[in-house]
Amino acid sequence: MTEKYKIYLSEDIKTRLATDAELFEFTRENGTVNLNGFLKELIVNYFDQYRNDNEELLKSVLGELSSAKELKPRTASALADKIIRTYINNKDSGTGKSAVITLTVSGASCEIIQIIENNLLKENSLSGYIKDMFLSYLSIPRSKREEIIFKDTYESINKAISEGRQLSFSSKGHDRKVIVEPYLIATSKEEQFSYLLCHDRRAKKNRSFRISRLSNVFITSNTFTKDQKIEDELVRKGLRSPHSMSEDIHAVVKMTDRGRQMYTMIVKNRPYVTYIDGDEYHFDWPEMQLEDYFRRFGKDAVVIEPKSLRTKLRNYYSRALEAYTS
Repeated sequence: MTEKYKIYLSEDIKTRLATDAELFEFTRENGTVNLNGFLKELIVNYFDQYRNDNEELLKSVLGELSSAKELKPRTASALADKIIRTYINNKDSGTGKSAVITLTVSGASCEIIQIIENNLLKENSLSGYIKDMFLSYLSIPRSKREEIIFKDTYESINKAISEGRQLSFSSKGHDRKVIVEPYLIATSKEEQFSYLLCHDRRAKKNRSFRISRLSNVFITSNTFTKDQKIEDELVRKGLRSPHSMSEDIHAVVKMTDRGRQMYTMIVKNRPYVTYIDGDEYHFDWPEMQLEDYFRRFGKDAVVIEPKSLRTKLRNYYSRALEAYTS
């Protein structure tokens, strides 16, 4: 059964939800963002947590109000519910522009909508309840929101790690199915995405996979014993650059005043500086990440060493110059 519902919310909420849908790569075959598919996953995976958190909050507020002798239990309950509604709605501090989305649900998401309609609305409308759920979801850090949307994947990974069992999965950008020994989940502080850090015994190397890009995750019956050296290396990578397993190189980058300002402002995938000597910044970081990061700086960050990184950036700007002057 498929049902359609009109959900009224602010343009700001809609935009932020669409941003998550895009970042978590919910797309149709033509490449456009599949907001409806994303919202169905959100409702199915977040409903229980949202309802439980709301009940706990309501119980806490009701307990405080009920201690006032002049309030009758029914009055305290109604007041507690109103306080929570006001608290949630005050989080919606967008531009004031309104938006409407047509939510098409089926299967598990349809069943949850029916549960909400039949049991949980009280004085609220279905649209208002769903909007409040979306607001609550958006108040959570993105790395935790990713964990909600890909709940089944996280649970499988954590179970495989705790039981010391190999994982099998497919990943966007990789042609074949991968079988790995999972060690830990690490979150990139700048990107706010989470990665599975693991060891590929067949390829004899450590690997990193963004969790939101995994599919067909399966816990195999094959067990493995953790290697302390591998675990130490993966933990170190998880604290610094969980999105890359490349070896570190030592690089020296000469910065202008503007370059130093840009380094402060551009935080996505920013390499940690080892030390600063005047206008020269020293890094111990994977070369590919250094190249990608400093491509945005132009003349305001010039690589002094190593020669390989200097050549790559020089060639990059040279090709750009040729394209603009041809």
